[in-house]
Amino acid sequence: MTPTEKNPATTNPTATNLPGSTPIAANPAATSPIAAIRKEYKRQSLSEQDILSDPIGQFEKWWNEALQSQIDEVNAMTLSTASAAGEPDARIVLLKGFDKTGFTFFTNYNSAKGHELLENPHACLVFFWKELERQIRIKGPVEKLEPRESDDYFSSRPAGSRIGAWSSPQSQLIESREWLEQQEKERLEEFRGKEILRPPHWGGYRLTPHTIEFWQGRPNRLHDRILYTIGGKGDWKIGRLAP
Repeated sequence: MTPTEKNPATTNPTATNLPGSTPIAANPAATSPIAAIRKEYKRQSLSEQDILSDPIGQFEKWWNEALQSQIDEVNAMTLSTASAAGEPDARIVLLKGFDKTGFTFFTNYNSAKGHELLENPHACLVFFWKELERQIRIKGPVEKLEPRESDDYFSSRPAGSRIGAWSSPQSQLIESREWLEQQEKERLEEFRGKEILRPPHWGGYRLTPHTIEFWQGRPNRLHDRILYTIGGKGDWKIGRLAP
């Protein structure tokens, strides 16, 4: 090959190498079944003229529409946390309440998320309601609920769930499923005929939002993204993000 000649295998990414060699694909990911999965979003739109001035009111509006749509596990949300070193973590938890003060959920304080929130008391919540082609992201500081609030919610749970809170050392390594079931049997016997009070290691958190983003799917990936950001005086500023 002269210096002016070019190897077609290097100039054409879809060309083959020498006879008998393996073809070179331009982009293997582009031909994968996963890459081929696509959905065109076109159910609704979201404009600055349509939204409410208060993001909690806007969340409640979308929440009620999600309830009316009979979405399964409508209160399921991703809770993202990070350690003091900045290592991220995420899992699905259930929203148990919201109002002007924030969004509440409950868990074992000794769990992985409990330790991360102790080290770094900030988090992000994400709702994705695919039936409505909507996503909501909520970020802000997190603090424990008052013991009375946790007591009130714990007492409303089914007895089996209350026993489970006593039985499981959440996020810790255990020896077997049989060991866990034995713990449940022992707690059932321990509380037989007694009131099942809230364990001291279990309770609620409240995330106070500093930013809330409402995402509405649109055609050609030109989605609507409306961002609420809290100001220094507690007022909310509204802006549009590029998709």
